[in-house]
Amino acid sequence: MNAKTPTPDFASTVPGHVRGFSGARPENSTVKKFWTGMSAAVVDQLAEDWDATKKAYAATRQQAYFSAEFLQGRALLNNLTNLGLVEDAVKVAQENGLELSDIMEAEHDAALGNGGLGRLAACFLDSAVTQDYPVTGYGLLYRYGLFRQEFVDGFQKEHPDAWKESFYPFIVRRGSQQRIVCFDDMSVRAVPYDMPITGYGTRNVGTLRLWDAKPINEFDYDAFNHQRFTDAILEREAVHDLTRVLYPNDSSFAGKVLRVRQQYFFVSASLQEMIDNYIAHHGDDLTGFHTYNSVQLNDTHPVLGIPELMRLLMDEHGLGWEEAWEVTSATFAYTNHTVLQEALETWDVAIFKQLFWRIWEIIVEIDRRYRLDMEARGVAPETAEHHAPVHDGQVHMAWIAAYASYSINGVAALHTDIIKRDTLSFWHDLYPEKFNNKTNGVTPRRWLRMCNPKLSALLDRLAGNDEWATDLSKLTELRHFAEDDSVMEELQAIKAANKADFAAWLADHQGDEIDTDSIFDTQIKRLHEYKRQLMNALYILDLYFRIKEDGETDIPKRTFIFGAKAAPGYTRAKGIIKLINAIGEVVNNDPQVSSVIRVVFVENYNVSPAERIIPATDVSEQISTAGKEASGTSNMKFMMNGALTLGTMDGANVEIVDAVGEDNAYIFGAREEQLPGLREMYIPQAAYDQVPGLKRALDALVDGTLDDAGTGAFHDIRGSLLDGNGWETPDLYYVLGDFADYRDTRDRMARDYEEDPLAWARMCWTSICESGRFSSDRTIRDYATEVWKIEPTPISR
Repeated sequence: MNAKTPTPDFASTVPGHVRGFSGARPENSTVKKFWTGMSAAVVDQLAEDWDATKKAYAATRQQAYFSAEFLQGRALLNNLTNLGLVEDAVKVAQENGLELSDIMEAEHDAALGNGGLGRLAACFLDSAVTQDYPVTGYGLLYRYGLFRQEFVDGFQKEHPDAWKESFYPFIVRRGSQQRIVCFDDMSVRAVPYDMPITGYGTRNVGTLRLWDAKPINEFDYDAFNHQRFTDAILEREAVHDLTRVLYPNDSSFAGKVLRVRQQYFFVSASLQEMIDNYIAHHGDDLTGFHTYNSVQLNDTHPVLGIPELMRLLMDEHGLGWEEAWEVTSATFAYTNHTVLQEALETWDVAIFKQLFWRIWEIIVEIDRRYRLDMEARGVAPETAEHHAPVHDGQVHMAWIAAYASYSINGVAALHTDIIKRDTLSFWHDLYPEKFNNKTNGVTPRRWLRMCNPKLSALLDRLAGNDEWATDLSKLTELRHFAEDDSVMEELQAIKAANKADFAAWLADHQGDEIDTDSIFDTQIKRLHEYKRQLMNALYILDLYFRIKEDGETDIPKRTFIFGAKAAPGYTRAKGIIKLINAIGEVVNNDPQVSSVIRVVFVENYNVSPAERIIPATDVSEQISTAGKEASGTSNMKFMMNGALTLGTMDGANVEIVDAVGEDNAYIFGAREEQLPGLREMYIPQAAYDQVPGLKRALDALVDGTLDDAGTGAFHDIRGSLLDGNGWETPDLYYVLGDFADYRDTRDRMARDYEEDPLAWARMCWTSICESGRFSSDRTIRDYATEVWKIEPTPISR
């Protein structure tokens, strides 16, 4: 037997890879080419372990994580960190006249996700491989991802995000493993591209398999030869649409059809692969498929996997309905990410009839059997009808998931309570044993060790090792250092250095100058009305008038930082972006006010800017209406980087407060259980008339203080709060109702920061040391042991 060939030293391989991609000596190559070569050298380093991990996972019980999004961020530094190669990379870069920091800036974020859902999926893959769990991610290889955001006169403008137009070494094409996915009107090749997911402190290398859509015949040569040039590429372009853009605008019927195509395409290809792997290792009796396979549905986007597995088992492998249903209902687990029933995904039945009649037949049969089941259980007909998989001309994806899955989980303790009591209460009454909570988490490797190296080094020194990076609960052992003034002063110095780094990046990124001696007060997340960026904006307006008109002088200096994208079809959310930018124009250009407060909106917010913003932030705005945010994960990232939470008792904030104590967070606003009673007597106009500062701030939206370029956007926003514009519930998200408490709490927080910096530092240290429960390592262990029933599978050393 031949001995295993040792992997060449990383540093020695980088120059050769750079030469191969640039066609020039490494010291003469462009930074982009050097990044490409160094990235290829990283893939070279992990290739053998990656192959060994795939083989080890294939034969055991394994978990598939189905998600429409995987917001990975940049890959080079993450992989260098996990593989322990950062120092080698720094050295080889400097030997060729470059800095590693400049090389990393040449990398585009992998635009495979939108926000929290996709970033959560990425954290889960990181934690799974770090703990050697056999988990594989499955999704779509979007060519353009979501969109690249630009501000034009303060308005959001969307552009294609061509993140992989040049060669991207961290995705590897596996053309020999492609599958065929059939719709009624076309057949498509699903070509897999694999992204390696490295773990920290392990040789295991996980996989994110991303499917790209290719036509069966790439080009109609006969049509082209007969001068029908457009006809020659029509089918090809229709197929490519499947993986062109993440979440195509579904305001039209055609957009909805495309979204459903995307969902079916990736679940069908993934399940075909899983079945083939099962047969290769366990034989062709598919009645045992669920013994070796579990599928986690990350929200409802992959729910078409349920009827598709039924189709594959029955039509391709000969199982009867009862056998196939037994396997299917023991395979899928469903994660719910919303408390709003109206936000649960539904599709017009016409889409299913148009795209895949066989899938439609199977869903109709699921619906028929469900109705018989409910009748036998004595469920009231109108209740059974409301929760039927098919009713009112719609296919209800969450109802299919709830009926067919063996596990249903929420993503924070409060969220799970709400879905059991309200959103999915019908299903909880039927199947209480299915329901469980899995509070979300984030990976401390990317969101502390990698993005905050100064703080990471301090923790290493105080702990005497780096074990906290894979067991974040160990940070509780450092909590006593809160009483050590020298450590707290070092923590303050680290925060100051991070603020200076972010300020320099911001000036370079978009030309904004900010005061690093000010409080950095940050709200970064998807723009949605329930997240209440609007309440934040109204507070800033109020503060502007307090300085400008009331002459207040005892206001601590603050920089208000925003980062958010609005869905292209979400008109009001885009109006709020314009409002924040308009407020920034007024504030930042006023000589008197701008010396005290400034407003910055980070353009094209995604993972990489977050990695700079979060370590620099003092105040984490987590201000959603209580009961509306399922969990939130930015709150956890801020917490472990030493920012204090200013928030409502919503989502994971409840558990953060439980961990740090209310004296180490700033909590305001109505509780979820209080809101129904408060709303019975709530009159937004009364708040407008009575709450200090509110009338002046709201009037500024329409009195000429702020300019919405004649679009009427600001009138719409003001009307949505005061009278619902005559057709919607006024102030649906209780912005004005919570404003007074928000104003007082935020003022108090700023005073505390300024009056006792050491006390503030001690609170920050407490947040850092108590962040262990919010590591995604803990979340994944809970899934693995309680839902997936999988064991760590380390590859042989």
